[in-house]
Amino acid sequence: MPQQQAGPTRANATMTRAELLALPAAIDLVTAGRALGIGRTKAHELARAGQFPVRVLRLGSAYRVPTAEVLDLLGITTPVTSSGAA
Repeated sequence: MPQQQAGPTRANATMTRAELLALPAAIDLVTAGRALGIGRTKAHELARAGQFPVRVLRLGSAYRVPTAEVLDLLGITTPVTSSGAA
């Protein structure tokens, strides 16, 4: 029986605009890589070499990436909402 090739799964597919806008202020390196279409291994290689496309913050053994910088790189502007406060 021929084997079927698996298509991209949601875990490794790039993110939708709605998913990007719903991200918290800082995200892990893998999520940032996914948003930019970079795989897990390559994201870590780029971060270690200081060549990740946006600023990477090293917190102990963890990497964090400011979401605003990822959105800016992708050309996505966050919608401005009115708070209603005067």
